Amino acid sequence: MKVTELIRIIEDLIPKELALEGDEVGYLHPRSDVDVEKIKVVMDLYPEDDLNSEENELFITHHPPLFTPKTPIYVIHSNWDVISGGANDALAKTLDLKVLDNFDKDTGVGRVCESQLNFKEFLNLVSERLLLSNVNVVNPLDDDVILDRIAIVSGFGLSNIEYLGLAKKKDVKLFLSGDLIHKVAILGNDLDICLVDVSHHKSEVPGLIELNDLISTFGLDTELIVHDTPWKMIDFESF
Repeated sequence: MKVTELIRIIEDLIPKELALEGDEVGYLHPRSDVDVEKIKVVMDLYPEDDLNSEENELFITHHPPLFTPKTPIYVIHSNWDVISGGANDALAKTLDLKVLDNFDKDTGVGRVCESQLNFKEFLNLVSERLLLSNVNVVNPLDDDVILDRIAIVSGFGLSNIEYLGLAKKKDVKLFLSGDLIHKVAILGNDLDICLVDVSHHKSEVPGLIELNDLISTFGLDTELIVHDTPWKMIDFESF
């Protein structure tokens, strides 16, 4: 398939215009005459991915690359976060949440959801579905509190201090996302909002899987590559 035809299909389904202001999305390669035989779907493009790519391959990445790749690349980022059926809806589906509304109505980022689970049951489900052995929690709730209003943001939500005010305004019992930073944790504690940090990466894996499923319907050989995070936890006792 010609890359121009592939781009047309992608942008009909996931318009670039939905991306947040300043977000770098779309086709990032100088050649427009590429014949694509295989698509690799990744969260982040690493130099070794680029070096080991073969002719007629194209990478679809969620995050814009931090270097200039030789391989053709198409970035689907915040436009996938906000679109109906995209990353945030995939996260809700993975966690068995019923979507009630958008979290940030101005941008379409995040979702306000409903659950019938209590706090302890929900954390167990988060661990199981997102393959987590631990999470960071601010203001843990009593185990038996029913989470009938939850805010979720795929990726970066707990690095945005303005989202805490929005969570308070939405009267949610729990706000789940990634990228928890210190001042947000402090403010969350002051506002008495339960924050659950599942990490940027883990919160976006469901959306990446959903994106791969969509891309695989295009009739081309499609491969999902889920890298681990680029850091490792070191146990000082065994170091």
